[in-house]
Amino acid sequence: MSDVKRVGVLGCGLMGSGIAQVAATAGYETIARDVSKEIGERARAGIEKSLAKFVEKGKLPAADRDAALKRLSFTTAVGDLKSCDIIIEAVTEDLELKNALWKELDGLCAPPTIFASNTSSLTIAAMAAATKRADRFVGLHFFNPVPLMPLVEVVRTVTTSDEAFRRAFAFAKSLGKEAVAAKDNSGFIVNLLLVPYLLDAIRAVEHGVATIPDIDKAMQLGCGYPMGPLTLLDFVGLDTTYKIAEIMFAEYKQQHYAPPPLLKRMVLAGMYGKKTGKGFYDYSATPPAVANLGL
Repeated sequence: MSDVKRVGVLGCGLMGSGIAQVAATAGYETIARDVSKEIGERARAGIEKSLAKFVEKGKLPAADRDAALKRLSFTTAVGDLKSCDIIIEAVTEDLELKNALWKELDGLCAPPTIFASNTSSLTIAAMAAATKRADRFVGLHFFNPVPLMPLVEVVRTVTTSDEAFRRAFAFAKSLGKEAVAAKDNSGFIVNLLLVPYLLDAIRAVEHGVATIPDIDKAMQLGCGYPMGPLTLLDFVGLDTTYKIAEIMFAEYKQQHYAPPPLLKRMVLAGMYGKKTGKGFYDYSATPPAVANLGL
């Protein structure tokens, strides 16, 4: 285990609750904060369900599940995270919202506390600059679903100290994850390469290169991927992909990061993918059917 003892998590959505789960399971006292008690209760229920599956599959002893749940608490007060050794932020990709939270915590937390963002597209420097601890600010980019995905990108800015980076890297490994070091560029390693691939798949649909199922099947079987790009887009969320693409295009001004018109139209129509029941596929059918995109 790293020298971290107490972990704070900002945000109890899908990513935040997953991060809280793996931290508590790894032996850390973990406190997660969101804006309402109801969100925290939903997060706890989701974590209990997730841990129960690990127990059922024999991947986690029941006693370890019970111990992890005892180490896990929820709050609506940002100030309750002030005694944490590391705080990981996993709120929506809104820089103003993130920085408002960081500024508040910067005035509450002890100097050794490391701040870490789970952002997938914003730069860490844009958040570190809002605090007085830019040398103790890193990126810890987890992947969804956090309890299952083995990778964490540990991101250092031009101001991150060697000591803070070492502590963050050790912490990521202590969660049972494979950690890789990345520089602070928008998209880091994975999204820098993945986002253009996903956007090109949408362009292939727009241009009539092949049907949606055949594009997915070709990339899945031809490249050995676990799922095709259009299925993956539905799982990630087309709204999330659109926001990430806009941020990355603003950063790099390169056309292959620009959201295709079809993506914009689908987001405007509320077709976000699996979470809304319809994206490139219609999830009201079993198995999912190809959605009618009017192409």
